[in-house]
Amino acid sequence: MVQWIRAKYERNEFEFIEKQEPYSAGYRDGFLWKRGRDNGQFLSRKFILSEREGALKYFNKQDARDPKALMKIETLNATFQPAKIGNPCGLQITYLKDNSTRNIFVYHSDAKEMVDWFNAIRAARFHYLQVAFPGASDEELVPKLTRNFMKEGFMEKTGPKHTEGFKKRWFTMDDRRLMYFKDPLDAYARGEVFIGSKENSYTVLSGLPSSTQGHHWNHGITIVTPDRKFLFACETEAEQRDWIAAFQRVINRPMRPQEYAVEAHFKHKP
Repeated sequence: MVQWIRAKYERNEFEFIEKQEPYSAGYRDGFLWKRGRDNGQFLSRKFILSEREGALKYFNKQDARDPKALMKIETLNATFQPAKIGNPCGLQITYLKDNSTRNIFVYHSDAKEMVDWFNAIRAARFHYLQVAFPGASDEELVPKLTRNFMKEGFMEKTGPKHTEGFKKRWFTMDDRRLMYFKDPLDAYARGEVFIGSKENSYTVLSGLPSSTQGHHWNHGITIVTPDRKFLFACETEAEQRDWIAAFQRVINRPMRPQEYAVEAHFKHKP
């Protein structure tokens, strides 16, 4: 995506916050093509990003007074996903709603317009973090503005009793949240799993318990948590290796104080 590369490498907009000034006015509005949650159609929707309101919102109708969704800047994330969305300017926006992740998929025909929206979200996040963490330096805050997913791809999973047949699901690992979807473009995950640290009894193991049945793919992974074991199967050994490495990176990292609160309130569907 040429405009994104220019913004990052030629204009250094991601490294030097002051170079994002055109996007940093605290307000942005415009129309983006948004994927419908149920029918999968992309329709033009009005979006407003307002730092004063602390939110990004969109409207289903042009003259609507109330937004269809209000996404707090506090939990907002954006990442370019051209292959998944099927558009070179595709952007995936995520936020938390009732402690569950909600996905919104958008694009614009003008690449620079899409990059400007991405940078506006980053600028709003930067200003939010400056207030939330007043003692932190810019260098500490910049990596927290937006993040790419640690890993995505298909795996098979079974239920909590480990006797159900394995089902193929799309998995997204967003830091300590492992989410699974029936389709990569679903608005909501079928379930979410919190991945803590080894100090808190979280472990990743290669393979599945010997009694496990019902999986079509042969390269198993077992995630051990304080509450239960989660069983997954990968299609290839390379995928298994990549997933285990991603899990291990998170498990090896000590949990921050705020992550204990996330763990305590975490909800997942078995």
